[in-house]
This record gives sequence, structure tokens and C-alpha cells, in this order.
Amino acid sequence: MTVPASGPRTGQPLAVLTDFDDTAAKQNVAELLLRRFGDPSWEEVRARFRAGELSLKDYQEIAFRDVTAGEETMAGYVKANANLRPHFGEMLSYCRSRDIPVAVVSHGLDFYIEAVLRSEGMEEVPVFSVTTSFEPGGIQYSYPFPYPGEEHRGNSKGIIVDRYRSEGRFVIYVGDGRSDLEPAERADLVFAHMILAEECSSRNIPFRPFRDFGDVLRALKELVG
Repeated sequence: MTVPASGPRTGQPLAVLTDFDDTAAKQNVAELLLRRFGDPSWEEVRARFRAGELSLKDYQEIAFRDVTAGEETMAGYVKANANLRPHFGEMLSYCRSRDIPVAVVSHGLDFYIEAVLRSEGMEEVPVFSVTTSFEPGGIQYSYPFPYPGEEHRGNSKGIIVDRYRSEGRFVIYVGDGRSDLEPAERADLVFAHMILAEECSSRNIPFRPFRDFGDVLRALKELVG
């Protein structure tokens, strides 16, 4: 499917919001960490999540429950083994030069997202994600962006899209999974791959195929001129 017929209004400011695992990052960084530091049972937990038996919030908390590695150890592993998708830096530089905000919107964990961004020299990119703290009893989680009345589901990506749209911005959203469907339904222009592309196709949500951030950069240049 293609971009919606209506683009931004003349002079309307833009914003770019992107999922992290398998989107901004080339890898699924959460799974990268679980394969290295998690209990082998995490794959069974993932299967239950994919079968619809667990929410993403519960899957993530259960899968990381038996991880004993510290934050520095896992951040170091991430820096050595994960990286951003091609042209993210070019897209970010273009947006900076035109005062277009770029942010990561993820159901993933803040510590590994921020570790990858730091390793690429992009630590100033805002991150809307699960907040973690490392305590003697294990990782503790907080969800600062829930949808009212649905706090049990954790963060809402759609709320972040709404926040930027409430500023009058034309929001571009980039994602790959079912958790990206909510923001995709609210964004003005969607870039989708993998499961999100399938979901958008089945629901007649217009989108552009996503391979890397060169696709997003070209679209920005079309919209900005």
C-alpha cells in the first residue's frame, strides 16, 4: 500500500517516532540478551506470548525474571553485539537540521535501548519505554505511559503518538510488530515491515514498506521539500 493522499498541511511541523527492536535496531535486542543471559525457558514464555496467552508486558517481565547479569554487563554486551539500522544517523541529522523531533517509542527496556544509542553517539534521542531499575531482588519495572484504565497492559505507544499530534505535528511512525498497530492506527504516515506490514495490509491501513531509514529520509525530503 502507499502513503495516504493527504500529506502535511503547508508549514505543518513533523515528527518521526520509531519502534526499537527489529526497527531502529537491526536486531531484537531483548532476545539477544535473553539468549545470552536468560534461562532457557524464556523461549517457552515467548511461545505463550505469540499464542496470545500472555501480554507483551507479562512476557517481558517473566522472561527477564531469572536474569542475574547486572546492568553494566548487559549494556556492554549490547554495545558489542547490537547496532542501529542503516541510515538512522543520516535521517537523524536531517531532522536535527530542520527541527524535526525524532524519538524511540518502545515496549522494550530503557537500559538496553539507551546503551545502543550511546554506543552510536545518539544518546540525546528521547526514549519512551519501560523504565527499569536493578535491585538486589532482580530487575524492577515501571510503566510511565499507560493508557488510562489499562495500566495492567503497561505502556501505550498510541499515547505518545497522540502527544506529538496534539502539538499539531504530522507524525511519521516506523514499526514492525503487533504492538506497533496501535500507534500505526493513529499516525499520519506509517512505515511498516514484518508483522506490522501484514497487520496493516489486512486492516487496510495505508503504509510504506520499510527496509531501512533511507526510506524514511526520502519521504521526509518529499514532505519537506
